[in-house]
Amino acid sequence: MSNDTVLKMRTRAREMLASGEVTQVLAWEAGEFPNYPAPAFFKDENACGRILYDRFCTANLSKFMIEASRNEGKTLVFLRPCDAYSLTQLIKENQVNREKAYIIGVGCEGCVTVYEGEECGLLESCLVCIKTDYPIYDELIGTENNPRTATTGTERFEGVTRVEETDASARYGFWQTQLSRCIRCNACRNICPTCHCKVCMLDKESLTNPPNPLENKFFHVIRAYHQNGRCTDCGQCARVCPQGIPLQLLNRKLIKAYKPVEVQP
Repeated sequence: MSNDTVLKMRTRAREMLASGEVTQVLAWEAGEFPNYPAPAFFKDENACGRILYDRFCTANLSKFMIEASRNEGKTLVFLRPCDAYSLTQLIKENQVNREKAYIIGVGCEGCVTVYEGEECGLLESCLVCIKTDYPIYDELIGTENNPRTATTGTERFEGVTRVEETDASARYGFWQTQLSRCIRCNACRNICPTCHCKVCMLDKESLTNPPNPLENKFFHVIRAYHQNGRCTDCGQCARVCPQGIPLQLLNRKLIKAYKPVEVQP
């Protein structure tokens, strides 16, 4: 992302805070470690100089708007196309109040995966991204310099197809191996924009603590079905999984098998 885009984001944030149009700004800032930017709220125009935006800004900001829209005042939020689709779904589900959000779409060149602080290429979800438009926004910044074009969409189902083409025993073995690595840290659930139940049915006291392997497998299958027709394929669940479980395959299996709900403003 160009320095010009970042400067425009900071300037616009300062202007809107100073004018009182918004009471806070949701963006990214430098994290605790290099190449790991973190979501942050800015309530002081002087702090907006910390706003950054680059290909390491992998966090989807839309989920943070759930709590933000419950507070007094309006929040300025910067969103990429994939983030905007997630926020649109949250608005449809009455989790975010559209009147409490001022949305600025920012150009996206794709985000990179990082291992031990080093760049390791584009995120898998960016490699097969089909979202280059903004289903919802109030203004745009830096989109004219966006060189990305949408893929045909078939690439993101290649992994699903490979698993489908194996026999039942092999498919069972594949998922047994993948899901057995789950440590039930709930990172996938906590990062998912459309996983917003205040009380999760899979956290009931009747479950063993820590959950046994069978419970872990049920957790992922049930969660995938709960997301059916709601998942925007942002890839955040797979990105944050510390065990490297390809959770997007479960979601995409259902997206492929069933017509997803259209994500419209």
